[in-house]
Amino acid sequence: MPNIAQIDYFRVPPRWLFVKITDDAGNVGWGEASLEGHTNAVEGCLDAYIERYTGMDAEIGFYRGGPVLMSAMAGIDIALWDLKVVSLLAKVMRVARKLGVPIYQLLGGKVRDKIKVYAWIGGDRPSDIANQASVYYLPSRSLLTQISEARKSQGFTSVKMNGTEDLGWLDSPSALDDCVERLKAVKALGMDAGIDFHGRVHKPMAKQLAKALEPHRPLFIEEPLLSEHPDAIKALSQLTTSPIALGERLHSRWEIRPFLESGAVDILQPDISHCGGISEMRRIAAMAETYDVALAPHCPLGPIALAANVQIAAATPNFVIQEMSLGIHYNAGSQDLTSYTHNPEVWKVTGGYIDLLKGPGLGIEVDEDQVRKFSKDAKAWVSPGFIGPGGEVREW
Repeated sequence: MPNIAQIDYFRVPPRWLFVKITDDAGNVGWGEASLEGHTNAVEGCLDAYIERYTGMDAEIGFYRGGPVLMSAMAGIDIALWDLKVVSLLAKVMRVARKLGVPIYQLLGGKVRDKIKVYAWIGGDRPSDIANQASVYYLPSRSLLTQISEARKSQGFTSVKMNGTEDLGWLDSPSALDDCVERLKAVKALGMDAGIDFHGRVHKPMAKQLAKALEPHRPLFIEEPLLSEHPDAIKALSQLTTSPIALGERLHSRWEIRPFLESGAVDILQPDISHCGGISEMRRIAAMAETYDVALAPHCPLGPIALAANVQIAAATPNFVIQEMSLGIHYNAGSQDLTSYTHNPEVWKVTGGYIDLLKGPGLGIEVDEDQVRKFSKDAKAWVSPGFIGPGGEVREW
């Protein structure tokens, strides 16, 4: 069996961490270990993994919990699937790039011909939409409408936006009114919109906001409360018919299972770069299907993570929609989803869908020259924070 000869990682703008694995036959696979705001910690884990796993059989799998460890492991896991690894449960399968087939063929084959996707509008705060005024501004029309129309012209039929500014535990009910109006404006264009509460809305306000949004039928409400409050999320889910989505801050099937068992979640959103990679994501998806829960992976990240998600989506019956970071507010500067690959055309959106990735492995061709060029002076991305009017720290 081939052994892992070398593991390299590359920090690249805007906020991504790519992993490259080379085996002793010279074959290469790529993964993504991006964990927003914790790049240095993940790199430390990767350093430990490099020392431990270099020289080992490239078919060995390994998993443990927590966001940092699982993000580092995700980068390795995705790269091994791209390269030639076998899953823990099916060691007779030789994976992807060496076979010349997409990874989804090794996950049971495709169950769909194209992948439904959505994009972001706005920024960390809804008011950050004004930062895009220089691109879209026409004084006769609302900025939100113009940005939504721009997404529609790119081929998207669904978008997601943050629901509120940062809030206190108890805030003025009027702070919720703008969210309802923005949802109505997007729906008026014939588009669907998910509303991201981002865990920043506390229970007294979350109940009010969910009720106010319900008549206008959001595609889903995301992280209505932080995932460390499973009982409160279950109670909230019983107060609304809007689909409850969550999962980006859950890092294994064991962390996700209580939400499935309680019936609190309708749409799971695990992040493939945070939950251990393709191997764990496919187990999460299968477990969710047994509870009639859909899969809509979280992915405001780079092209490698998105490609890995697309491979899962192609072979997963309960997949519904995939987040894309194309033009997201975090991708400031010259680097975006279409950077760092030789075949960016694979991300073209038509009628709300992208095509399956048909190339071997992940189906994208990483431009290593560009990766190395931009990694030389890349800074670790720092998560922004919110401070309330009284000087108190608020949830981002």
